[in-house]
Amino acid sequence: MTGFGAAEDRVLRGRLRIEIRTVNHRYFNPQLKLPADLAGVEVELRERLRQLLERGHVTVTARWVESPGPEREVTIDLSRARQVLAAAQQLKKKLKLKGTVDLAFVARHPDVMTAANGATDQPVQWADVQSVVEKAAREVVAMREREGQALVVELNARLDALETAARAIEAQAPARLKAEHERLKQAVQELTSRANVDEQRLALEIALLADRVDITEELVRFRAHVAAARAALASDHAVGKQLGFLAQELLREVNTMGSKANDARITQSVIAMKGDLEKFREQLENLE
Repeated sequence: MTGFGAAEDRVLRGRLRIEIRTVNHRYFNPQLKLPADLAGVEVELRERLRQLLERGHVTVTARWVESPGPEREVTIDLSRARQVLAAAQQLKKKLKLKGTVDLAFVARHPDVMTAANGATDQPVQWADVQSVVEKAAREVVAMREREGQALVVELNARLDALETAARAIEAQAPARLKAEHERLKQAVQELTSRANVDEQRLALEIALLADRVDITEELVRFRAHVAAARAALASDHAVGKQLGFLAQELLREVNTMGSKANDARITQSVIAMKGDLEKFREQLENLE
């Protein structure tokens, strides 16, 4: 979501420069720094930026490179100048100071020389500034798209690593399930060795316990979430929020696999997957 764009062009009888900067933010958060005579276009400007930039902290700065109003006229108050000169000479005489009272001293005094504020003779409309805004915004969007393309490569690499780890877990799961089945059966037999036990009932209980450690469903959902994430990355729409949700669901499945699988190798794979998911989620902060 990082971007910068600037544009400058003639507007009315002046020249306007607009700069747009964007950084990461969960929502669309605009901050406009406009001259007073552009206050009338603020609503349209916000709405247009919202259409182009769905997320991010957006700072817009506009300034007149050349004022659109008439030339600023300088006026001289001779009466005030005489007063300043007389007061300075009197002060010099009373305090017995050296030096002369020159033009620069008198001109620097407030109200001796003033420049009238230039102002536009007509209000600035959205149509007057829209083209400048569009140019600056296009540069921002282009920069954000370049950043997004680099992020897609990085995020897909994280998904590749997650899929590789999931395949490793899936390959280990049958042996893990069989071992758990045998362990449960042996434990129950040891506990019931001195008592008569219904073998059919015992087999059912063992099967139920073994089913609780089966991670087949979690692996199926995990693959579905990965496929959905890849599809989102391939789309042309803003997908940051969608991918954030999918990252949460992926982490949920990984945590469940870790809690069910009482196996050192699977646990190592789960730890690695959590690391990749954390990096995946960190990069999502930069993605619109």
